[in-house]
Amino acid sequence: MRIATANETYLADEALLSTRTQWAWMGVLALVLIAAPFVLNNYWLYLACLVAINVASATGLNILTGYTGLVSLGQGAFMAVGAYTVAWLEANVGTPFFVNLVAGGALAALVGVFVGIPSLRVKGLYLAIATIGASIILQFFFVNWSSVTGGSRGINVAPATFFGTQLTTYFQLYWLFVPIAALMVLGAANLFRTRVGRAFIAIRDRDISAEVLGIPLLRYKLLSFAISSFYAGVAGGMWAYFFRSVSPESFTIVESIFYLAAVIVGGMGSILGGVIGAAFMTLVPEILRFGVEIASPYVSNAATLLSPIRTVAFGGLIIAFLVLEPQGLAEIVQRIRRFFHLWPFKK
Repeated sequence: MRIATANETYLADEALLSTRTQWAWMGVLALVLIAAPFVLNNYWLYLACLVAINVASATGLNILTGYTGLVSLGQGAFMAVGAYTVAWLEANVGTPFFVNLVAGGALAALVGVFVGIPSLRVKGLYLAIATIGASIILQFFFVNWSSVTGGSRGINVAPATFFGTQLTTYFQLYWLFVPIAALMVLGAANLFRTRVGRAFIAIRDRDISAEVLGIPLLRYKLLSFAISSFYAGVAGGMWAYFFRSVSPESFTIVESIFYLAAVIVGGMGSILGGVIGAAFMTLVPEILRFGVEIASPYVSNAATLLSPIRTVAFGGLIIAFLVLEPQGLAEIVQRIRRFFHLWPFKK
């Protein structure tokens, strides 16, 4: 333990930020996020908005998989529920974007509760297969319920409006998506300071022992599915406002695998891990694409020759992190923090 960091009250012990250094870094992060849209070009603002959407969805999946121990491959389907809800409300009701996002999250949470019912009987890969089955059923509705979803053609989404102003540029959407993602991350962090979050962790560590201690497994497993699906539904709603079009091909099983990989690479059971993992999975392919563009003047047909290499390099990076650091990128960050906590002394 570092000097002068002992907590004297339970309130101080449960605080998210317990030292002045942590408060200072959080202030720096807030300033960076506020200044970013004024210095980034349109392309990087696009990526920042996409990262915010992926952070929101990955954080929700981390609540379910990382903290409760319930493997799900249905995050993409839950996002689709939120996206279609937002699209339908915009087209037929015209309610404000915030109401639409909450409605999309609520409907996704309701669907998540039904999908989570088998979690009392099955777990692990069996539960993952069950969520895949639920995704296939939802995909069937997205394709065939054409009066609501537009069928295979999909449905266009009107832009979000704020006090009569349409939010159509990436600069405007940045100020919508980033604060929402930040609030969702903060909410997830605070969740695990409550008895509900502690019950999730107890179920993950040993569900039989948790039940013996009086934790109703079905109630808390369904609650975890509901919260995770709510996050996915809100992220799907933001996705709909971002791309302005929703179709069945927008949310396939590949999307669900993407978010599960983001949680694993970032670090399961860590709020920071979900954030870092989502950013990593979103930005690294773009950084590798820049490498291909840099090599273009020196290599003929670089885009054709190096694109497969870029894909292999991305997969290799994921495998390398899993082999060298199974606890994810969050553990690397924690190791760096511990180094500076003890510097210039050694462990």
